[in-house]
Amino acid sequence: QVQLVESGGGSVQAGGSLRLSCAAYGDSYSISSISYMGWFRQAPGKEREGVAVIDSDGSTTYADSVKGRFTISQDNAKNTLYLQMNSLKPEDTAVYYCAADSFGSDYAWSIDVRGYNYWGQGTQVTVSS
Repeated sequence: QVQLVESGGGSVQAGGSLRLSCAAYGDSYSISSISYMGWFRQAPGKEREGVAVIDSDGSTTYADSVKGRFTISQDNAKNTLYLQMNSLKPEDTAVYYCAADSFGSDYAWSIDVRGYNYWGQGTQVTVSS
């Protein structure tokens, strides 16, 4: 009952920045039931990995690989999630997905894919050296 739509991907040089957005669409009850929202990424030939997660109160956690460089945030009035990516590296190249959890799964805070039941279509981020 919730549709997630990512935007903001593109190609940048190493050291550059991008801001990804994820808009949530659906009925008010379904959107209000979301407990966590997260960002994931998947590079060619690799498993999908967690990047960052935020809960409804604004608490955040990050994968070690992006700490200090990426910031997850949300605008509840606009039902929109953001990922600010600074100091980008070639190894950040991947398809980035936003996801939402409406069940309060124990996996969600661990940024584990098993904790999320709604997914966006993905947006490509390419970082050149």
